[in-house]
Amino acid sequence: MAMIRDLKELNASIQEEKERIDTVDAKIVSFSLAGKDYGVDIMNVKEIAKADKFTYVPNAASYVRGVYNLRGDIIPIIDLRSFFHMPVEQKKDGLENMLILRIGDRVYGTIVDKIDKVVGINSETIQPPHPIFGDINIKYISGVVEKNGDLYIILDVIRIFSQNEDEKPKSRSVVAEAGENVFFTPQQTQAQEQEHNLQTDSAIDFIKENLPGLRNFYPSEINDDWIRRRFADWSATRSGDELQLRDTATAEEYVSNFFSPCTGRFWDDDYASMIKSQLPNITANSIQVWNPGCGKGYETYSMVCILKSRYPSAAIKVWANDNDIMAISGAPNMVFEQDEAPEYCRNFIVKGRNGYSFSQEIKDIIVFEYHDVLNENPLPDLDIILARDLLSFITVPQQQKLISDFGEKLKDRGMVFVGRNELLPEEEWLSAGKDLVSAFIKNE
Repeated sequence: MAMIRDLKELNASIQEEKERIDTVDAKIVSFSLAGKDYGVDIMNVKEIAKADKFTYVPNAASYVRGVYNLRGDIIPIIDLRSFFHMPVEQKKDGLENMLILRIGDRVYGTIVDKIDKVVGINSETIQPPHPIFGDINIKYISGVVEKNGDLYIILDVIRIFSQNEDEKPKSRSVVAEAGENVFFTPQQTQAQEQEHNLQTDSAIDFIKENLPGLRNFYPSEINDDWIRRRFADWSATRSGDELQLRDTATAEEYVSNFFSPCTGRFWDDDYASMIKSQLPNITANSIQVWNPGCGKGYETYSMVCILKSRYPSAAIKVWANDNDIMAISGAPNMVFEQDEAPEYCRNFIVKGRNGYSFSQEIKDIIVFEYHDVLNENPLPDLDIILARDLLSFITVPQQQKLISDFGEKLKDRGMVFVGRNELLPEEEWLSAGKDLVSAFIKNE
């Protein structure tokens, strides 16, 4: 009887141990490095990802692959294989498997060979680490656990990526000493600046990649200066996901302050005065002007009134084109209220049955035409080209073609007005504009 009682107690003890082992009170994300299975606490895993484009960082340790733009967050990328001096598997497709880890208030990307699955474990079954379980320094192992016949080496990612309080750097630069910290304080300020610039460039590159598809805005040397200035303002009030362009609405907001003053309406008196001050000295009896992308004609009429004031005795002709037939169709017969016309236009308007319009003298100067400027532009030699905010909304090859067209059609010392945030190539053009006016003289 005593033997039977002992067997029952032993069986009960075995069953209790099985139930304890089967209890899941923690989870790890398992992955492989050099053929062995590892795991990290799921509470430290932000997400998993694949990527192949990392921005190089100078003065970084060999295991730092660079920095990566994770939806607006610029994070360091650490190759755990190199960190632990393991052989690095070459990816045929170039994409690396990454565990994105959150340690405290910082986020890191870690490259591994293969990400496997989420494994539920009982924390009581985790055994202390032992050197025979892995090829890595035992201080980076928090324990070893067996689950369904598989043995997992659990990494202590907090120790890997954390540093002592007295060793924390004043700037967030990528680490130099292998095996100790992921961040370090560079010995030279220049290295800090280089890294900051690389991170900024990476974020700006993502902006540039999205602008064409979301807003039909094409980044190039023509608008690069504005894009960088705009990004500085943009990033000052945003971070993380909000930093990047997620949809058409955010792209529209990003581009919202790009446009020249008085877009889509008559130029006000102050802006007209600045335009007038930039006009070249033309002594010829006739002045030829081209206004591609004229829209509904507001800037065309504004320019003609300024030209009439600046060159009162000259014969002026303006060719105004746009490929928006709905916009340009109403331009020749524009009607408006008297108070809509700025002071410099008042001498050139007349009252009609439906409101005010421009005098026939002004209308005869302008030839409004539905036309795509990317096609052939049969025009005479020109004195002035007015093309505000046009170049940035056509592709880069088209920008180059149209600029070349400008150069061919302009007379010597002819002038081009582009958008206030657009710049023409310095080797071909001389800047003449200032403040809110961007004007260039043909450099010949």
